[in-house]
Amino acid sequence: MPRYEYRCRACGETFEVQRPMREANVKTACPAGHDDTVKLLSTVAVGGGAAAAAQPRPAGGGGCCGGACGC
Repeated sequence: MPRYEYRCRACGETFEVQRPMREANVKTACPAGHDDTVKLLSTVAVGGGAAAAAQPRPAGGGGCCGGACGC
């Protein structure tokens, strides 16, 4: 279930709420009870981890100039 991050405009507290995606746009109060909250845009980073880093890079492909500069 996704987590959504909110900030309270009244007290400035930032908090998370876990709820189903179908309720993503439902208004929510802050833990102090204030109703003036805004949902924040959260960034998610997905990486390949150590397994992806261990993969050898293909020689001479891509890069900034299609591999001509050796990058």
